[in-house]
Amino acid sequence: MQIDLVTIVVAEYDPAIAFFTEVLGFELAEDEPSLTNDGRPKRWVVVRPPGAQTGLLLARADGNEQAAAIGNQVAGRVGFFLRVDDFDATYRRMVDAGVEFVRPPRTEAYGTVAVFRDIAGNRWDLLGPA
Repeated sequence: MQIDLVTIVVAEYDPAIAFFTEVLGFELAEDEPSLTNDGRPKRWVVVRPPGAQTGLLLARADGNEQAAAIGNQVAGRVGFFLRVDDFDATYRRMVDAGVEFVRPPRTEAYGTVAVFRDIAGNRWDLLGPA
């Protein structure tokens, strides 16, 4: 058993794809035309870290209720965790790319951590080795 995908609701596909691939270094695994349940066009967009099995389904908000969830999918908590081998290099690259860090790096028993926001406004932990 494994978790295959986790959905992140975004405002638009292309800026979200660019953020996850160009800024975070994820791979674009899928980008295919699809249809909503009532037959309207949409895209099936999946990104994932290199070598990872679990991916993110980038879903464009469809309607007011979904649009209201953009950036607040986990009620303001950190809901996503990105573990990297080289924390310092990744952190510098992300800062240089304009990623908003809401807390500076700190050292914890489990490693180095800094909280950042993705393109939709969701909070993530950037985690490095202990």
